[in-house]
Amino acid sequence: MQQESIYNLIPKEYVPPSKEPMYRSAYPNGLVPTASTFNNHTTSRPKVNNINGDFELVKGPHTHKGQSNSLGKIKGSYKPDATLFRMKNTGTMGSNQLPEIQSFKYPQSCRAAVPKKDEKPIHGLKSNKNFIVTNAVENILSAPKQVTEEKAWTEKKDYGKVPDYLTKIQSSINNEYEIIRNMHMNEAEERDKQKYLMTLEEVERLKLGLKKKWESVNKEYQTITHIRMIDTVGLKRKKEQCEKELALLEKDIEKLNKNYVFIDTQK
Repeated sequence: MQQESIYNLIPKEYVPPSKEPMYRSAYPNGLVPTASTFNNHTTSRPKVNNINGDFELVKGPHTHKGQSNSLGKIKGSYKPDATLFRMKNTGTMGSNQLPEIQSFKYPQSCRAAVPKKDEKPIHGLKSNKNFIVTNAVENILSAPKQVTEEKAWTEKKDYGKVPDYLTKIQSSINNEYEIIRNMHMNEAEERDKQKYLMTLEEVERLKLGLKKKWESVNKEYQTITHIRMIDTVGLKRKKEQCEKELALLEKDIEKLNKNYVFIDTQK
């Protein structure tokens, strides 16, 4: 790292570096790549060529380079297009219409005006100002930078207080929560109103009616079960229906054995 010194202000003389000699390859520029198939399309050798890195390839009846090959377009692309020719009445010589006469105008030039012969440029202007010394004197005589004092943020009037916009946002959020809570409570009350608690007398009467229904269905079912062979579709269907009704009645009677029985009035 270069240290600070007064001598560094003096510009040093530039010494251009020595130019290295131009690189020259020891191999010819037209050498075919090793194990390449690029140059075999003009020969009768279908395999790769230049396996040993030879400078000259084996000559044969066909050369490795096509005739008049270059880095231009593909061979045959320079042929003229037969469809591109001058049509009738498309040129100025074969048409009967003359071009419109237009007044000649000089083009507007954006260049600066040519100086007159009396205007002579001023030559030999030189400045004796020492910019190094002038820059040093200006820096020495310049006033120091003023350091701004940091504000005491803790001494502000509203320091530590919650801003008004935060209190407004918090109040709006609380109002939304209160509205949602009231909606849930109203829905729960509506659901509770839809339920009806049955008294013990009503439950007993309902049980008695279900048992009488079960006895009548069971009596009908017992008349079918003693038949050895149920060979008709009607008897088979009647037996299945009695079994379903008995299972449903037993399930309903079991539900009525609970301490509290509620009825949903919406169903």
